[in-house]
Amino acid sequence: MTILINKQQRLASRPAAEPTLDNFRLAEAPVPELAAGQVLVRHHFLSLDPYMRGRMNDGKSYAAPQPLDEVMIGGTAGEVVASRSDRFAVGDRVVGMGGWQQYQVIDAAQPGMLRKVDTAHVPLSAYLGPVGMPGVTAWYGLVRIIAPKAGETVVVSAASGAVGTVVGQLARLRGARAIGIAGGPEKCRAVVEELGFDACIDYHEHRDARSLAAALKSACPNGIDGYFENVGGVILDAVMLRLNAFARIAMCGMIAGYNGEPIPMAAPQLILVNRVKVEGFIVSEHMDVWPEALTELAGLVAHGHLKYRESVAQGIEAAPAAFLGLLKGRNFGKQLVKLV
Repeated sequence: MTILINKQQRLASRPAAEPTLDNFRLAEAPVPELAAGQVLVRHHFLSLDPYMRGRMNDGKSYAAPQPLDEVMIGGTAGEVVASRSDRFAVGDRVVGMGGWQQYQVIDAAQPGMLRKVDTAHVPLSAYLGPVGMPGVTAWYGLVRIIAPKAGETVVVSAASGAVGTVVGQLARLRGARAIGIAGGPEKCRAVVEELGFDACIDYHEHRDARSLAAALKSACPNGIDGYFENVGGVILDAVMLRLNAFARIAMCGMIAGYNGEPIPMAAPQLILVNRVKVEGFIVSEHMDVWPEALTELAGLVAHGHLKYRESVAQGIEAAPAAFLGLLKGRNFGKQLVKLV
């Protein structure tokens, strides 16, 4: 009997500041035989996401730290290749939190561990992007927190990322203006021409809050009604200077401080002056909205009304370098690792 070998990426050490390749270790382990009620999933795609950076630390946060010398946590999409459960059949396409590895053995009776998906009209990889956690994150922050009205202006930072690309398109579909902030002329051009944003500002050209605020004034002549925050720092300071009264801010990420950098706000008094609603959220704490969000997102993707891009690295060996590139903004859209 042939023994399957499972290649894995494990967390070898915690980063002192900026993570490096040395923080990861490629390991191999045999795939165990299935017990009754278990299934074996072969992962086709691994999702890389900014939240993983926070889990590499051992400090207090909204999620437990990634344990050392264990498989890195991460979302996966793949196929059931063996089953001893009546809940899943060989060939089922599934998504779950299989981690940075090629295979996973799962107890099929555990609720929420594995979800069947229909790939007839939505590609398997999209269930890790616009029809997965990033898409629902965008949907919740925009629909439930910003709640834009037709004619209002919504700004989103990291507009070329997996979450930001969806935020702007959903805002446009609801009749709002969508203004992106992204790094580099190529990304900004694609955000407007491919994804349909009204404008996109290149923050590489505006290194301080005043300069960026001036660019926002030009792109948002009627001010900013909603802001979807993924970055923090100077970008947040610039947006604060252009907010309208009763603006809403959905706080999704603060990547400017992921390596321990301080990220003070320059003018927090503007929250009071403009009576701004600021709400942070973790999408996994709002599972009640997932069915509604996923139904809308899947329909939009299936009918071509929600466009998306993927940056794809090849092989489990490439995962650490791809993840470090994601943290540097080298991806456009969803960062994936293809494992088959």
